[in-house]
Amino acid sequence: MGFCKAQVAGNHPKWVDGPIIVGAGPSGLAVSACLKNNGVPSLVLERSDCLASLWQEKTYDRLKLHLPRKFCELPLLGFPENFPKYPTKHQFISYLEAYAQHFSIHPLYRQAVERAEFDQSVGLWRVKTQDSEYVSRWLVVASGENAEPVVPEIPGIENFEGPVVHTSLYKSGFGFRNQRVLVVGCGNSGMEVSLDLCRHSANPHMVVRNTVHILPREMFGFSTFGIAMALLTWLPLRLVDKFLVTVANFTLGKTDSFGLRRPKTGPIELKNATGKAPVLDVGALSQIKSGKIKVMGSVREITRNGAKFVDGQEKEFDSIILATGYRSNVPFWLKGSSFFTEKGMPKTPFPSSWKGEEGLYAVGFTRRGLLGTASDSLNIAKDIASQWRSLASQITLQR
Repeated sequence: MGFCKAQVAGNHPKWVDGPIIVGAGPSGLAVSACLKNNGVPSLVLERSDCLASLWQEKTYDRLKLHLPRKFCELPLLGFPENFPKYPTKHQFISYLEAYAQHFSIHPLYRQAVERAEFDQSVGLWRVKTQDSEYVSRWLVVASGENAEPVVPEIPGIENFEGPVVHTSLYKSGFGFRNQRVLVVGCGNSGMEVSLDLCRHSANPHMVVRNTVHILPREMFGFSTFGIAMALLTWLPLRLVDKFLVTVANFTLGKTDSFGLRRPKTGPIELKNATGKAPVLDVGALSQIKSGKIKVMGSVREITRNGAKFVDGQEKEFDSIILATGYRSNVPFWLKGSSFFTEKGMPKTPFPSSWKGEEGLYAVGFTRRGLLGTASDSLNIAKDIASQWRSLASQITLQR
């Protein structure tokens, strides 16, 4: 059912009956599936040549989901029953591919959005890629919180003679055997890369610039995340945070003695406020305790063959790996909207961060992982489907 004739000839924009979805990662696939389940078509634009490009192209080989699979399912279709509790990267990718096939989602690949703007004169969104322009009543931003690698400015890094690699390009420690490697960053990626380097006989030194919460992945045989979610239905957030830290200190020991100072703010409160997730330990802490992963303070300067640290130490390194995370790229292409901050995150906090103005929506920006994606997708589909049915009724009456 079309609400307007498609204009596809020459340089005319291409009319899209349903929403335009920017991004074919888990968020884009989820909202497209939920829309289809409500009888609404959509067009998914993806800058890469595959779906879930972050997972397929920018993750290391040993990566597994940090949370049990039941917390990482997309709406309307769960994981295969034979998948383990913590699926591997490749299993998760296969799930996403099966999900897209199940709902007949066919993204347009190699369509990098250069500009998207609401045209007040016609009341429509104009979305321009490198070779086309698309027009729709609705725009769903699904490019996510982790669209672009963050590469920090470290004094002297341009003088370093060895390789400098962001984790988006790191696959395994195989090529770093017997090397002294400086890992900048101590989040989940920094910890896991350091652990992977250990298992490939490298000598990792991990830079810890700030405080960090480290929690066991499981407590009493159950997922730490699952325990936290269950407790939050009964107890105040700060009390749950206090419980998590107490159990973590009992099972892991006081991490401060290893150079890993805990923030004063609890792990869940900090995640909700800043997006900084606690580290769920999968083995790195034991390597830190044994001295195989060495914890270093902030870097003062990178030298030709190593680094100088703020505490006065100076060490030589063969390679540097930047485990410095990702950021949103929304401000670079979404124009004229006040819905997003300068950092590319919705100004309205969860659970109301999914709907903007003039038919603008956002999915995957909740700082709550795939659980937030599922919630956003269902809300967006319901809202757009209501408008879709209203427009269809108006057209029927006019005829």
